[in-house]
Amino acid sequence: MSSDGAKIPPKKSGVPSIISPDLRVNGDLVCSGDIQVDGWIEGDIQSRNVVIGESATVHGGIQAENVRICGTVNGQIRADNVTLEKSARVTGDILHKSLSIEQGAFLEGMCKRIESPAVPQIEQRALLA
Repeated sequence: MSSDGAKIPPKKSGVPSIISPDLRVNGDLVCSGDIQVDGWIEGDIQSRNVVIGESATVHGGIQAENVRICGTVNGQIRADNVTLEKSARVTGDILHKSLSIEQGAFLEGMCKRIESPAVPQIEQRALLA
């Protein structure tokens, strides 16, 4: 807080929050910045940018502006921009504005183009609180 009692918004850094390969999380992740997952997540992820590494497994939904999948995701992905790298294994629906799938990526689910923002404004404000 500043001297006049107003809340000072957190500074955004260029460093993502990292879930390392030896970390297992049971629960939802909510972040106003970037998340890189290399471990195991049982729960939903909501963030601005999400990268799922080759060694990662996510059992839950992902909601973000940008998502890059290199590992395994079992759940719905809702994002403005989604990229499935050749090592990606996705079982679930993808709701997107832009979708890129490399040759060799595995996808079992429906792909649907959306026009509305992937992360609603109300939820973005909640992330900053």
